[in-house]
Amino acid sequence: MHVFGSSGVRGVAGEELTPRYVLRVAQAAGSVWTEEYDRIAVARDTRTTGRTYVNAATGGLTGIGFDVDRLGIVPTPGLQAYCEREAIPGVMITASHNPPAYNGVKLVGSDGVELTRETLDRVESALSGNIEQAAWDRVGEDRPIENARRSYREAVVSAVDRERIADADLTVVVDPGHGAGSLISPDLFRELGCTVHTVNAQPDGHFPGRNPEPVAANLGDLRAYVEATDADLGIAHDGDADRAMFVDGTGEHIEGDAALAALAAAELDPGDGVVSAVNASQRLVDVVNAADATLSLTPIGSTHIVSRIRELESTGTRVSIAGEGNGGILFPEYRIARDGAYTAARFCELVAETPANELIAPYDEYYNVRRNLTVDDEGQREAMLDGIEARADASGADLDTTDGWRLDYGDGWVLARPSGTEPVVRVYAEARSPERAEELAAQMVDAATNQTATNDA
Repeated sequence: MHVFGSSGVRGVAGEELTPRYVLRVAQAAGSVWTEEYDRIAVARDTRTTGRTYVNAATGGLTGIGFDVDRLGIVPTPGLQAYCEREAIPGVMITASHNPPAYNGVKLVGSDGVELTRETLDRVESALSGNIEQAAWDRVGEDRPIENARRSYREAVVSAVDRERIADADLTVVVDPGHGAGSLISPDLFRELGCTVHTVNAQPDGHFPGRNPEPVAANLGDLRAYVEATDADLGIAHDGDADRAMFVDGTGEHIEGDAALAALAAAELDPGDGVVSAVNASQRLVDVVNAADATLSLTPIGSTHIVSRIRELESTGTRVSIAGEGNGGILFPEYRIARDGAYTAARFCELVAETPANELIAPYDEYYNVRRNLTVDDEGQREAMLDGIEARADASGADLDTTDGWRLDYGDGWVLARPSGTEPVVRVYAEARSPERAEELAAQMVDAATNQTATNDA
């Protein structure tokens, strides 16, 4: 079993993830990087344990001889931009969208891109070995980097069509969810010429206003504020601001799959490649087909998407857009990284021409359902997966086992897969009506839970 899931290693702080373990992960990564680099960047989001875990990672890295650039609180794409610019690897202390009690470690290469599965496997191997410590006179030094946030913000502003956005005189409400985006996105959209209102924009690792995951159930304040201020758009981030979700000018939540489809429709040229996960919406499939482009599906998780982008680009295929319906979108010609601020700015370019509700109207034909089935122990997990597999085998639907079990019925699909970061089995369903989507999800949930009940009896 991999230590690193699809987006790093995460766990409940102090229980599943301790400062000692963070130090060990940092040193294991450093032992892989030691032949090429002598300096590493470390950053964090706003979680209450972030500073402690940054100190642990920094101590571990300086203890084996690396100098450390401490960036403080920055979004994950801000650390990635810094790593690319300085040509050094990085360690991000974040649990992204997970609840406040969680924290985690994400590793970034010197090109600003998440590490490949092959490199992560090398780090995992180093975790179980002896890591040589530096002699007393060869330990590294750490230094604070004061301008990392500003440099990242300036890079985003310069990479989008500021004039187009400013000329539209947009009013936006930004909800960073008390995460790292609190220190970036409000000022960024002011620099882009928008009138900016904010909610949940104070950095706070307790996340008092809402949980870090920017799903519809957590964005009630944002929806109400957009409607009350007659804003053109609401923008929400997760804890490390590598994702962006939206609310239209009427205060309605925009499905992440619809936003991805709209951005893809504006970006694609014939022959382009698009990369998404196995839970890709039919919306994206339709857009790709209409553009005469090609869709490549991967297991869920940004690491897999990044690897597939690199594979396609190595064959000469232009990958113009990639990502998932959770707001994690990549524009590989900008950077092979999920970037919430950049994604939101690109969406503003579209809203500058067409109101958000009209922009996503062509992609409102499908309905999505998501269920999380809590797993108490490994036995229950295996029982759930056995029930799901039996249902898949007996369904008669088209089956895709790229990551879990995806059943395509023509009028809708359902996917069940175990999470790589939490003790849950996730069930996703999509159909042309909410009733059909609920039905497909319920069938898969019943298959999992009935099998568990049978085993317990």
